[in-house]
Amino acid sequence: MPPVPDIRILDSLAALPVSAWDALHDGANPFVSHAFLDGLETHGCLREDWGWTPHHLTLWQGAQLVAAAPGYLKTNSHGEFVFDHAWAHAYARHGRDYFPKWLCAVPYSPVTGPRLLALDPTARSALIAALPAHTVDTDLSSVHVNFHTEAEDAAFDPEWLPRIDVQYHWRNPGDWSTFDDYLGAMDHKHRKNIRQERAKVARAGVTFRVLHGDEASDQDLATMFRFYQQTFAEYGNSPALTMAFLRHLARTMPRQLVLVLADHGGVAIAGALCLRGRDTLYGRYWGSTVALPGLHFETCYYQGIDYCLREGLHGFEPGAQGEHKLARGFLPTRVRSRHWVADPMFREALRDWCAQEARAIDGYAVALGGRGPFRGAAAS
Repeated sequence: MPPVPDIRILDSLAALPVSAWDALHDGANPFVSHAFLDGLETHGCLREDWGWTPHHLTLWQGAQLVAAAPGYLKTNSHGEFVFDHAWAHAYARHGRDYFPKWLCAVPYSPVTGPRLLALDPTARSALIAALPAHTVDTDLSSVHVNFHTEAEDAAFDPEWLPRIDVQYHWRNPGDWSTFDDYLGAMDHKHRKNIRQERAKVARAGVTFRVLHGDEASDQDLATMFRFYQQTFAEYGNSPALTMAFLRHLARTMPRQLVLVLADHGGVAIAGALCLRGRDTLYGRYWGSTVALPGLHFETCYYQGIDYCLREGLHGFEPGAQGEHKLARGFLPTRVRSRHWVADPMFREALRDWCAQEARAIDGYAVALGGRGPFRGAAAS
């Protein structure tokens, strides 16, 4: 029997070799790569005063890293996209401290992907056992694993509370090779509406450039960053990403960074920032300097679908929320999180809360499924 792995908590990924971390996952999801996570830390995207302190759980056999969970101590619930404000308020009403809590996730990224990174199932089991143990040892209220994969879900025992939510994802069933193939699977009304939306943008004289990180100039990156900043300013929020981080992605993940830039009269007027995985495109941020009918849908959705069809990608996840995506071929898809609460009384009370929430979300997802744009087999 191999010895019990050593547990080490890392407050930074900078000193950890890239190869050691990236050996723990298959590389299909860009958000758990060393380049992405270390870039957030190194280039000013994570700040303690914003509630983010790196706290990565790692397991070692001697000098070899065998498992890891990207983690952060949180003093608020911002930037997580699994909302637990009611839980924090319940703790406060009972004179208890909910924060700091421990979050196993990718900051600012409501994207499903691996969270229990391990070389083999034994190491993964040891990792998941270490999460609640360390929570108790450090007197934290709870540990939360957000947007893990369906395959990982079976690793959690019943003490971990399950939660679900709905996002809208595009999937190619395998027989679409052109945009017309995709539209051909829709009913007449939705097909007509999308064609009209695209035609309005084309008639306005807007053209598009789709650039990978190694194809984008520094001016292209700066333009996309300005769009990103503007969108956050319009909603009264502080932008978390930095220009240095965007340059870092272009340098370290050159073929995984994808920019969609809309040009009008030789000037970029809108853009979308995406990341590409092995089989999926992930839309993250967008912004524009003008308001044109259909510009948002074309930049954020239709150009991404076109890209997936050209590149042979089978999935496109354009971000959290937004029922308007349903009419454009993004179908309701369940996403998951798991939560271990140290106080057994609160844990059991929250179990009922989670069960009620799940029933409501399941009903919502079923209702949405009947309102999709597709005919026949494509509807599922």
